[in-house]
Amino acid sequence: MRWTTAKVRQSFLDFFAARGHTIVPSASLIPKGDPSLLFTNAGMVQFKDYFLGVRTPQHLRVADCQKCLRISGKHNDLEAVGRDTYHHTFFEMLGNWSFGDYYKEEAIRWHWELITGDWEIDPKLLYATVHKDDKEAEDIWLKMGVLPRERILRFGDKDNFWEMGETGPCGPNSEISIDRGKGACKPEKNHAGQKCFVNVDGCERFIEIGNLVFIQYNRDASGALMPLAKKHVDTGTGLERTAAALQSIETGKILGNYDIDLFQTIIHKIEQAAQKFGDKARYGKNEESDVSFRAIADHARTMTFLIADGVIPGNSDREYVLRRIIRRAARHGRYLGIHRAFLAMAHAGVVEAMGDGYPEIKAAASKTAEIITQEESRFGETLDRGLELIDTELARIKKSGGHTVPGEVAFKLYDTYGFPLDLTEDVLRNHSIDVDVAGFDRLMDEQKERGRAARKDDAGAPEISLGAGTASRFVGYHRYEGESEVLAAGGKDGEHVAIVVAETPFYPEGGGQVGDRGVIETASGAILEVSDTRKADGSIVHVGRILRGDANDFRVGARVKLKIDRIRRDAAMLNHSATHILHYALRDILGNTVHQAGSLVDPDKLRFDFAHTGPVKDDALATIEEEINARIRENAEVTTDEMAYDDAIKAGALAFFGDKYGDRVRVVRMGDFSVELCGGTHISRTGDVGMFKLEAESGVAAGVRRIEAMTGNGALETIRKREKFLEEIGAQLGARDGAAVERLEKLLAREKELEKKLRAMEQKLAAGGGAGGAEAEEQVRDAGGVKVVTRKLDGVDPRTMREMADRMRQKHGSCVVALGSDLGEGKVALLVAVTADLTAKIKAGDIIKNIAPIVGGTGGGRPDLAQAGGRDASKLDEALSKVATLVQ
Repeated sequence: MRWTTAKVRQSFLDFFAARGHTIVPSASLIPKGDPSLLFTNAGMVQFKDYFLGVRTPQHLRVADCQKCLRISGKHNDLEAVGRDTYHHTFFEMLGNWSFGDYYKEEAIRWHWELITGDWEIDPKLLYATVHKDDKEAEDIWLKMGVLPRERILRFGDKDNFWEMGETGPCGPNSEISIDRGKGACKPEKNHAGQKCFVNVDGCERFIEIGNLVFIQYNRDASGALMPLAKKHVDTGTGLERTAAALQSIETGKILGNYDIDLFQTIIHKIEQAAQKFGDKARYGKNEESDVSFRAIADHARTMTFLIADGVIPGNSDREYVLRRIIRRAARHGRYLGIHRAFLAMAHAGVVEAMGDGYPEIKAAASKTAEIITQEESRFGETLDRGLELIDTELARIKKSGGHTVPGEVAFKLYDTYGFPLDLTEDVLRNHSIDVDVAGFDRLMDEQKERGRAARKDDAGAPEISLGAGTASRFVGYHRYEGESEVLAAGGKDGEHVAIVVAETPFYPEGGGQVGDRGVIETASGAILEVSDTRKADGSIVHVGRILRGDANDFRVGARVKLKIDRIRRDAAMLNHSATHILHYALRDILGNTVHQAGSLVDPDKLRFDFAHTGPVKDDALATIEEEINARIRENAEVTTDEMAYDDAIKAGALAFFGDKYGDRVRVVRMGDFSVELCGGTHISRTGDVGMFKLEAESGVAAGVRRIEAMTGNGALETIRKREKFLEEIGAQLGARDGAAVERLEKLLAREKELEKKLRAMEQKLAAGGGAGGAEAEEQVRDAGGVKVVTRKLDGVDPRTMREMADRMRQKHGSCVVALGSDLGEGKVALLVAVTADLTAKIKAGDIIKNIAPIVGGTGGGRPDLAQAGGRDASKLDEALSKVATLVQ
């Protein structure tokens, strides 16, 4: 195949690079410093501040291929994904940008050249649209003469006014659409029975392949449009749609987005999963199955790129969006007969198809697969039961002749089985059944109110009645599993319960260490997923949700098996032991006045607060980190003893902050350097910690400092990430290690020197003087009655050249101004400006096109102003001298 997706992407970038655009990498899916957006939903997001004038762009022209996600807020394509052949949550947007440089004419003309020239699409297949009030854009299309008047269409705000969000930069746009032929027409999907045509919702025959946005306003919080100080160009060309159009022309078949090579690689992996775990499903054989194939392929890209950008499944904001995506994809897998975790295979297809273009997903592939599988497996335990409930409810509704699932059912699916409302709606949409959303919202509000009330009285767990003398014993210092008898049980609704057993390996939250998680199972097969373990009145309370069975299975007297999450416990244990070594090192290096003032020990990190006046200096922090790692390498034995509290204190044991101690205490010794009272779980030798990496030191209160750190694999992963950042910096600088530092120092020195020159230049300009130190004076000639003013400059950038040209036109009145600047290293900048009274017969763009090749460059522009770049500074005089001849 000639027009692979990768080739389309590269051809776009090459086209605009040849027209003076700097190619920049895609920004993260997580917008930086923009609280108005959950995700990067368009190519313009990383450039928003340039449009608003908040930041100055380094380059006035750039081009990129931006990874985007439209799954929340104003732009949300989630519900359409899979149901047609062209909607996505994750997609790639090809874009070229002008920050106050060129405007509508160049944007329109260049995209037409790209589409009909480089991509060789027949103009007879193309349509252009403009905003109904944008006469300027319409006139440009008419003047170009490339389309008949009837294929230049006007539309209103809905179709031809682009906004990133409810507020922010915006403006009218002009779109280019392709007619893919009658074979692509699916009139049954069209909105309100309209015929297939441009901008008809649901039409798969006329597809947009270029969106040229003219950013000229900022919409404020009140909805008012405020003109921007400068006008900009923001174009967007959907890579997937463009690849589908080009591959359709190439193959002679009408292809949807999911038929292109990129998606077929992913779909093939899903087919393999269907063979391995379920039915022998094939894409293209059944329309209902095809919806699921497309949805999974789309969602696989979304989860792959979100996780690579640092998002993990959770219950808030971005984390919850990722969780929803994984669960939707898992549900579609059931429709293909896949009843086991399989999404890691779909993820592998994404890496295979897109890893060369986006190296970050290759680097994160192993971790991403692990996170996806964990989340999918966790949801899989309740997915089948939730689908059974939906099937039962569907049968009841169809029997009664109804059309709506009650809000109570939808809420139970959410609360018990983890079905987000949109997932339930998506399942029911295939059966033309609605959900009582108002009823669902009411129950959700009631639950939130209960949660708020529970937090007020610290009753976050289900209520449980503990009889007199009820107590449980922790037996988990050296055990991860056990069997015991239920002593007490309670719960609010039969799904969320809290139980107490006689003996448990689950560590209850205390001493800074988080409570254990895991599962408790009865002999009958009922399962309780323990989400937290706490202390209450001398007992250890296991709080969780029933995955299988009901609350009666966990009644008092029932025999149960208990199994903690070993990986999570071990990770927390490393961090807990590391806090003891850290405490020792702080006292050893900063002095015995240091004492613990709080801590948090969880599987991912440790946080240690300590009394100390003023920040810890960098050299002291380095010494502390070295000392800790030396004690780890020492591989000292870690032992525990029980003794009387007074005896422990006399022996020099340190008591941790916040813990309450009885008459007898547990003493933890590490080699000959650390003795502390601690009821938490610990490693057997200090070497088990592996590595300690200090992450941050900060102040949290008067006289209290905080250290945050990582251990074990977490520390190693942190170092790897930093190495990757350094490698990327080195790659940008074109050097590595020490050479990169030297290169950076030179660049910074050069920047200071250039800034110094620029300030001097600006002072001269402001005073009406020359633009540089050794440039030639103005040359004024008469060419057939037209005044031609030329000047050779040294080191003057294009922006300053434009300012100089404006002053020279004002100074000389009717004239043609031509400026040429030697930018150093052989690079040249040319500019031609024509006063308004002469543009009818003399075009700046025509002149620049004739003189740019002399210096080995190309350029273009408007009739009154045109610019070019070149590579041969030695020909600058020749190029400028030709201007008068051309005018003559």
